[in-house]
Amino acid sequence: MTNSIRKPMHFGDVAAFLAEETGELSERFAAAFHETTDEVRLAVGDDAITADMPDATQAQLGIEMMVTTLFDLMRDTRLEAISERLAWGLVHSFHKVTEQLDGEADRAARKVGELVRENDGSEIAATKLEEAQMLCHGLDEAREAVACMRDHAADMFRVETGRPWSSPRATLASGKRTASVIAAADFLAARRQRRIDAHAPQGPIVIFSGGQIWEDHAQIWNLLDAAKARIPSMILATTAQNKGCDAIAAAWAARSGVKLIAFTPDGRLGKRAGFARNEAMMRLNPVEALVCEGSGLQSHLARLVRAASVPARFLTLAGQRGRTA
Repeated sequence: MTNSIRKPMHFGDVAAFLAEETGELSERFAAAFHETTDEVRLAVGDDAITADMPDATQAQLGIEMMVTTLFDLMRDTRLEAISERLAWGLVHSFHKVTEQLDGEADRAARKVGELVRENDGSEIAATKLEEAQMLCHGLDEAREAVACMRDHAADMFRVETGRPWSSPRATLASGKRTASVIAAADFLAARRQRRIDAHAPQGPIVIFSGGQIWEDHAQIWNLLDAAKARIPSMILATTAQNKGCDAIAAAWAARSGVKLIAFTPDGRLGKRAGFARNEAMMRLNPVEALVCEGSGLQSHLARLVRAASVPARFLTLAGQRGRTA
C-alpha cells in the first residue's frame, strides 16, 4: 500500500502553526539570543565585540520570512517543483554553520585549558587567558543562536512541505592561581557539564525503529506524541537511518525538545551490524518500544522487545493504528 503524502501547506496553515507555537518559540529564541557576557570575540585576533545580540523576536520573524517567502516566490510557477530542494538547502546552510561553530568552540575551549595549565601568574598570561575565554564565550553564544534559527527553519520547512527536514550523513596545576585562572577553570567546568548533559542525558529510554520507505509522518508523530504524554521525561533512541521512519522521528525529537540518541551500525560487523545495533539498544533497558514496519531488522527488534517483555507499540504501513503488546 502506498503511503499518503501531505500536500504543501499554505498561508492559513503557516499562520495556524505559528499561533500555536508562539509562546514556546518566543522562550526558545529569548534563551538562544541571551547575552552571557559584556563582550565577545568570534575569531582569534579579532577586536572585542560589544554590540548587542540580534533581537530575538526579529530573528524569529526573519527566519519565518526567509522560508515562507521562498515558497511563495515559487508557488504556481514552473519552478515550484524545486522549491522544496531550495528550502532544504537553506536549512542545511544553518546546519553547516552550526557544526562549524561547534568545532571552533571546542578548539577554543581546548586552548583555554592549555592556558590554564600553563599560567604563570603574569599579566601577559592573564590577558591571553581572558582573550581565549572571550573567544570561547562568543563562539558558544553564536552556536546557540544559529542552532535555534536552524531548528525554526526546519520547523517552517515541515509546515510548508508536510515533510520533516533531516540532515544528510553526515563533543589546574599551577600554584600561582590568579583570578583569571579561577574564572577560566570555572568556565571550563560549566562548559564541560553542559557537554556531559548533552552527551549523556538521564531519563527513561524509549527505543524507536522503522523502515526507510515511510513518507507520511503524521502517524509516527502521533505515536511519538502519545509516548511523550505517557513518559514526559523520555529520551528517544533510534536506529539512525537518514530517511524514512528514523528521519521522521529525529525531526519530531527536535520539534518536541526530546533528547535523541542515534545508534548507527558498526560497519566492521558486516551483515550482523544492524542486529548488533538492535541488541545494543535493548541494553539501554528501555521502558517502551515503538517499532514501525520495515525490514528484517525491525522484525528482529520486535522479537527482542517481546522476549524482554518491554511494553511496545507497532505501526504497520497498511494500518492506521498502532498495535500494542
